[in-house]
Amino acid sequence: MDKTKIIVVEDNIVYCEYVCNMLSREGYRNMKAYHLSTAKKHLQQATDNDIVVADLRLPDGSGIDLLCWMRKEGKMQPFIIMTDYAEVNTAVESMKLGSIDYIPKQLVEDKLVPLIRSILKERQAGQRRMPVFAREGSAFQKIMHRIRLVAATDMSVMIFGENGTGKEHIAHLLHDKSKRAGKPFVAVDCGSLSKELAPSAFFGHVKGAFTGADNAKKGYFHEAEGGTLFLDEVGNLALETQQMLLRAIQERRYRPVGDKADRNFNVRIIAATNEDLEVAVNEKRFRQDLLYRLHDFGITVPPLRDCQEDIMPLAEFFRDMANRELECSVSGFSSEARKALLTHAWPGNVRELRQKVMGAVLQAQEGVVMKEHLELAVTKPTSTVSFALRNDAEDKERILRALKQANGNRSVAAELLGIGRTTLYSKLEEYGLKYKFKQS
Repeated sequence: MDKTKIIVVEDNIVYCEYVCNMLSREGYRNMKAYHLSTAKKHLQQATDNDIVVADLRLPDGSGIDLLCWMRKEGKMQPFIIMTDYAEVNTAVESMKLGSIDYIPKQLVEDKLVPLIRSILKERQAGQRRMPVFAREGSAFQKIMHRIRLVAATDMSVMIFGENGTGKEHIAHLLHDKSKRAGKPFVAVDCGSLSKELAPSAFFGHVKGAFTGADNAKKGYFHEAEGGTLFLDEVGNLALETQQMLLRAIQERRYRPVGDKADRNFNVRIIAATNEDLEVAVNEKRFRQDLLYRLHDFGITVPPLRDCQEDIMPLAEFFRDMANRELECSVSGFSSEARKALLTHAWPGNVRELRQKVMGAVLQAQEGVVMKEHLELAVTKPTSTVSFALRNDAEDKERILRALKQANGNRSVAAELLGIGRTTLYSKLEEYGLKYKFKQS
């Protein structure tokens, strides 16, 4: 067994003891914390190898509070939420903040140890745990073409896209298809790094470098040696941190805090952002010279509303995942649920779709997901961006795509296209498609 220690944060003393005993039987060292405050004290002494398993509800806060505090303090240990079924939506929300996964308490005995083993195995391979799904839509195939073009090079890649579009997934694909595959992939949440924490987080520090530095620490650059360093939401870095990174990237070396010698590094850098960094440059929030260094090649991940053909395949993928994780037996989606999924705006993109489907499967338990299970807010149709008719050369293709997505349902297709049914009928006749799809 390695040096990994599992910190179990659970206010129910009996249940906490039960979980710790289970871990001990499997050979894992562990520590107990019955309060948020105790967990923070333990984490002050924790190493990067440790793993946190926390209840969602605690006497002096919540597991979410602990996770937020950890990331703010630059503590990036894997974090697993334990929850009751009734709180699963909140647990899913925690994954947006960086938790690895959540486990219903009823399934802890079956799922916790395998999950920890999975984390440790993938840590050894230098990769983080993530769901895998091959998207076949035309927009994503263009992205895959760009990934294949640049993956084998050492060019710095900037990934652009809204929150929830899967930018880290793209970074993983770039790494996996590169000559650095098999070497570490280290992801950095730039939004969680203050300018005070950043030097130690990126470059590490020697023992005694500052108050509280009781042990030497390796930084992200050292951890990613030979592999890929992924800077997620790089636009959130303080200007002082940007200057520090720029110098390291230019010189290909860095100096740990408190050390007297520089160290060279061999790391490929991939960055991601959800904002227009040119605007940030004009507003003096981001350095132009750093942007040049990070943006040798760009990949833009479109929002889910522009990848309409991916919605139902993704929804089915998440339904299957939810069935396994929540031990449900939901077989599909009702026609009204399909229509709701296809016409929802998805401001939270793939992340929101996953959350809604997980919650819907939990509510349905078996049979099919109904529209009310999805709990989607009423929004305007997304079609003005996704399938909107633009010119004669593209109209026929877009109509065919919309009808295919709608399973031939002309009402849904018209809604996706942002036109009335009468206009759709006229277009079908104009392009000789009148009898190609069933009337509905």
